Amino acid sequence: MKTSVIITAGGSGKRMGQPKQFLSILGRPMIEWTLDAFQNSEGIDEIIVVLPDEYASRLAHYPLRITRSGAERTDSVRNGLKLVSSDTDIVLIHDGARPLITPDIIEAAIAEAIKFGAVVVGVPAKDTIKEVTSNAECVIHKTLDRSILWQAQTPQAFKKDILLKAYANAKDNATDDSKLVEALGIKVKMVMGSYENIKVTTPEDLTVAEAIIKRRLNVSSE
Repeated sequence: MKTSVIITAGGSGKRMGQPKQFLSILGRPMIEWTLDAFQNSEGIDEIIVVLPDEYASRLAHYPLRITRSGAERTDSVRNGLKLVSSDTDIVLIHDGARPLITPDIIEAAIAEAIKFGAVVVGVPAKDTIKEVTSNAECVIHKTLDRSILWQAQTPQAFKKDILLKAYANAKDNATDDSKLVEALGIKVKMVMGSYENIKVTTPEDLTVAEAIIKRRLNVSSE
């Protein structure tokens, strides 16, 4: 089985003041920590990165394929799918701003995708989740049952033919690939990820990510 991963790194980083995938974590761009995890995974045969043209040269030292990001995330993934090798069986999609993913989780997602066809890495919700009437009004409509709620992460992994069909069927932008697969009536399995596999979106997230990587590397915080 041949496996490809599309890493989406096309965000503008408005909340961080610059493209977050190139923010520094311990002296290295965040995207490099993400790439290292996939390079160190025995299950990955091909890495495709989707990012703005002006940043492509920064990854020239990596053995990967690069294509430009689109106006929306769905456009970016479609661009990445065009570079997937014809003999690929499984395609993973991963957020470039999740630098704490590990080879073990990547390989677990691949194994489950081979068996089930479509999987999402995630973790059970720890907090009570409230549904509100609108973001502007913020009045609680109801309290959701936490025991059946999971927080979706990436990578998400699919048999290639399923993912291609899902994107061919997509009408609007989607921030979650499995939602497009669900729209086809295909069941998607949840695979246990890690609470450390955070998406770096705010300065606080960056601080947490640095602390986790230091611990993994046994680097002093002093």
